[in-house]
Amino acid sequence: MATATAQPSARTGGNRAPRRPRRPRGVRREGIAGWGLALPFLIIFAVFMVGPVLASFAMSFTDLRSADLRNPLGVNLVGLDNYARLFGDDTFRQTAINTAYFVVVGVPLTMALGLAAAVGLDAGISKFRTFFRVGYYLPVVTSIVAVAVVWRFLLEPETGIVNTVLGYVGIDGPVWLGDPDTAMPSLIVMAAWRNLGFLMVIFLAGLQAIPGDLYEAAAIDGSGAWSRFRHVTLPLMRPTLLFGGVITGIGYLQFFEEPFVMTKGGPLDSTLSVAFYTYNQFGFGNYSYAAAISYVLFAAILLFTLVQFRLLRSKT
Repeated sequence: MATATAQPSARTGGNRAPRRPRRPRGVRREGIAGWGLALPFLIIFAVFMVGPVLASFAMSFTDLRSADLRNPLGVNLVGLDNYARLFGDDTFRQTAINTAYFVVVGVPLTMALGLAAAVGLDAGISKFRTFFRVGYYLPVVTSIVAVAVVWRFLLEPETGIVNTVLGYVGIDGPVWLGDPDTAMPSLIVMAAWRNLGFLMVIFLAGLQAIPGDLYEAAAIDGSGAWSRFRHVTLPLMRPTLLFGGVITGIGYLQFFEEPFVMTKGGPLDSTLSVAFYTYNQFGFGNYSYAAAISYVLFAAILLFTLVQFRLLRSKT
C-alpha cells in the first residue's frame, strides 16, 4: 500500500522557516523592566558623554573660537586645516616629544618597580606584608595635587630635603625643576613612585595565580631563581603585564597635573605635555584647535595600546 506523502500547504509555503517560539510573558516583562532601569543611565550617558564627544569631533573641523559663541552660525568649516596646522606648530612638536619621553621612560620604569615590589612581597616578605602593601599603595589614593606639592618642596634647590641630603655627602644638587635637563626626569621619578603601588597590587594578584607546582618542577630540573622568573613567571604574567602596561600608558600619555602643579610646563617648555597644551589652547579660546589636538592624542593612545597588545599578548 502506497504511503501518502505530505504535501506542503499552499498557505504556509514549502520553504518557509518554522516560526520561532514566543518568549514567555515573564521574560519579556523582565526585559522591559531591565531597559527601564537602564534608560536613565543611557540618557545621561548620551547627553553628557556621547553628545559632547561627537560635538568636539565636529568642532575640530571648524574655526570655532571663544568669540564665535555668541554667533554659532557664523562658524566656518575648515576641513583638515586644524590637523594640518599641528605639523607646523613648533610648540606642539615639543609637547609631543615631551610626552613620548615621559611615556617611553616612565611606563617601563613604573612597571619594573611595581613588578619588583610584587615579587618581593610574594616571595621574600612574609611578616608585615599587609603593612608594606598599604605603604606602597597609599600614594595611589592620595591626591595627585598633594603629592606634586610635596615633591616640589622636596626638590627645592636651596631648602629641599633632596639637595640637603646630597650636600651632606659633598654633592651640590642641581635645580631639579628649573633645569631643562633634570625637570622631566624629576617628574618621571615622582610619577613612578606614585603609581608603582597600583601595579604592585595588580602584579601581586597575577603572581599568586601562578601554580606553585610549576616552580617546584623547575627547581627540580635545576633552574635557578632568575631562570624560573624568566621562563615561568614572565610568560604566565603576560596578560597581567599587558593590563598594567595599557592602563599605565593611557594615564601617562595624558599626564597633566604633574607639570601643571610643579613646573607650569617649564623651563623652556621642557615639561609641557600634549594634554597641558590642549588645556592652554582651550583657555586661549582656540576651541577647534584644542579639539584637534585632543583627537590626535586619542589616536596616539589607540596606537600605543595596539602596540602593547602586539608585544605583550599571550602566545598560547
